[in-house]
Amino acid sequence: MHALLAATNPTLPRALVWFEPSARYSWAPDYPWGATEEDQDLERGFLGLWGTDAYAKAFGEEEETGENPLPREHIEHQAIQARNSCTPDVAARLFDIWYETDVRGVLGAVQTPTLLLVHEDRKADVEEAEYIASQMPAAEIRRMPGLAWTIEEQPAWAGQIRDFVGIERPHPAFDTVLSTVLFTDIVGSTERQAAVGDRAWRDIAQQHHALVREALKRWRGQENDTAGDGFYATFDGPVRAIRCAFDVTERVRDLGIEIRAGIHTGECELIDGKPTGLTVTIGARIAARAGPSEVLASQTVKDLVAGSGLAFEDAGEHELKGVPDRWHLYRVLE
Repeated sequence: MHALLAATNPTLPRALVWFEPSARYSWAPDYPWGATEEDQDLERGFLGLWGTDAYAKAFGEEEETGENPLPREHIEHQAIQARNSCTPDVAARLFDIWYETDVRGVLGAVQTPTLLLVHEDRKADVEEAEYIASQMPAAEIRRMPGLAWTIEEQPAWAGQIRDFVGIERPHPAFDTVLSTVLFTDIVGSTERQAAVGDRAWRDIAQQHHALVREALKRWRGQENDTAGDGFYATFDGPVRAIRCAFDVTERVRDLGIEIRAGIHTGECELIDGKPTGLTVTIGARIAARAGPSEVLASQTVKDLVAGSGLAFEDAGEHELKGVPDRWHLYRVLE
């Protein structure tokens, strides 16, 4: 009862999945989880409101008096669910069928492996599931968090079903790309803002942003993020990233400010089209090591631009916060 499903894939053993299992809906001395006559009469009265907002309100008020009240958003869906499921006369007939049905006598005959899924926070439902499992030779209970079936829960429940019937979970698709990351940041921005005042600093910051974006366009860089006075951009090659960094470094001097820049090349994971991962973190940490008007690059960048005519100066080995090992960095010379 509730949702009883069969997995019919011929390559798999036949299996059953039972949501919030109930062997009968009516109370009995040997089945204390069913509804009493009083409860049934009350629910029968709701049927006259089937499919209306008043039905949902009455249903919710009744549930709230129980041991495990349903979440408010779940209650609000009751009217829609009722209207979409059946007509009032069919609902009344189903009501009679539910409370006249008792499948306890056939539970022992179910030899098929069966998964019983139940909300662990509904104590009575867990006890009922444990009873049902004890009557079935091949039943397994899995307790799921929460009180009620919600859209947010569906992936977790579907995952349990896949595991049970032996369907391999779909592997997440990871898109990766080899990319050069460039991080820039205004040196001493807080002190400069304090010296010139908020209004003047806002004008400087806006001009800085415009200059950076012009340079990114010129050198075919992709802006990925802007935080405060810093930029994170990616390029399809390290030479263009370096040229862009020097372009910005020169142009912002007219604003009375200096930037620092860090560059690294590596494989990036794309999440929602945005490069992320350790390569990005390394680029940010390299930029944090740079001084005023300085462009620092990793060993990888230096090796990749061999023959480009760019010159490098050894900047020593450094620990990069949160990144394993020590990293050899190089100062790029104009």
